[in-house]
Amino acid sequence: MGVEVSRLSNGLTVATETLPSVESVALGVWVKSGARNERDDEHGIAHLLEHMAFKGTGSRTAFQIASQIENVGGEINAATSVETTSFFARVLSKDLPLAIDLLADILTDSNFDPAELEREQHVILQEIGAAHDTPDDIVFDRFTETAFRHQPIGRSILGTPETVRSFTSRQLHSYMERQYGADRMVVVAAGDVDHDTFVREVEKRLGGFRATSDNVAPQPASYFGGDFREDRDLMDAQIVLGFEGRAYHVRDFYASQVLSMILGGGMSSRLFQEIREKRGLCYSVYAFHWGFSDTGIFGVHAATGESDIGKLVPVIVEELRRSGETILPEELDRARAQYHAGLVMSAESPASRASQIARQLLLFGRPIPREELVDRLSKLTTERLTDLSQRLFSTTPTIAAIGPVGSLASYDRISASLPQYAPAEQKLAV
Repeated sequence: MGVEVSRLSNGLTVATETLPSVESVALGVWVKSGARNERDDEHGIAHLLEHMAFKGTGSRTAFQIASQIENVGGEINAATSVETTSFFARVLSKDLPLAIDLLADILTDSNFDPAELEREQHVILQEIGAAHDTPDDIVFDRFTETAFRHQPIGRSILGTPETVRSFTSRQLHSYMERQYGADRMVVVAAGDVDHDTFVREVEKRLGGFRATSDNVAPQPASYFGGDFREDRDLMDAQIVLGFEGRAYHVRDFYASQVLSMILGGGMSSRLFQEIREKRGLCYSVYAFHWGFSDTGIFGVHAATGESDIGKLVPVIVEELRRSGETILPEELDRARAQYHAGLVMSAESPASRASQIARQLLLFGRPIPREELVDRLSKLTTERLTDLSQRLFSTTPTIAAIGPVGSLASYDRISASLPQYAPAEQKLAV
């Protein structure tokens, strides 16, 4: 049947996809507002709001919200990212009206009780402390902070202890009213769902939601790059080496995704085979590419012992250089197969499918058929990937390292060892 999309009179987008042989429904409300939309004095408020949404409304206590969904065997949760916030649930299809009512209630009538707020602030302070004590997590925060320094897009989603403690109920209400409007929201369900019935239920509960928000577009991202190191007494060093990647909308976004798979997307990838299997220099190494609305990040993460740091980074750099010279057809075919399999497998999960549809609607204004994505993959060539690799890895790097990093080469030395390609050699436009 495919994805069906409707728009309510207030501009709210509602979409569904019926999945055969599924007896449950995954649904949620996705808002095009995340940590990047915070003002300087609001660092961490988007994440705090996500927590507080479940702490009571005008008609339900925090316990009633939790118990009502769990009484029918359902689940409810929320998540904050750099550019979006989502509130979602999964229930049996017969309990869909309850799930819609609960999600609508927390979006329209959360009371942000001061006593609950104080308790949740304490919880988030513990979360911040736990993140700091987890080097393989915090290294990514330090990485993005360095890549996009002094910008909301590079800040930790959790906020700081000082900012989290400072927020009041009034600020939460003000932030939500400013950021949340039907023009920036989508409601999506996937699974055992009838589109028209779902639209009617959403109209009952969210048809009166404010049509527009007062949100100001976030400042355009500006990638800087740079170096962050924190010497800690740990067994292993966590290292991330990265470069500015590609935004969702640009031509090379999907090529960047595929290139990350070829370099470090599995046990057969170049980095895994060369660094772990052949040389035994680390227990974890992989490549990643994160896209945002106007920029991206391409990176390599590795974890290794102090004695192997000096050998590890040069090998990573050499593999990046080699990817700008040759990509084998069989490597491209394998990466295409991985990407395609991921699309198929995610389509078999109602939660994954609902999230994917929501993301496409917020980013592109329409659901993108799988056939279209597969067609884009089929048009990639090894020549295009080598050209992309040349352009990516000859730009200003970002390095973040935590642990026993004293033997890690200097930033200038690592930068100088990276590929150097003149602009005249660039063959393809971004």
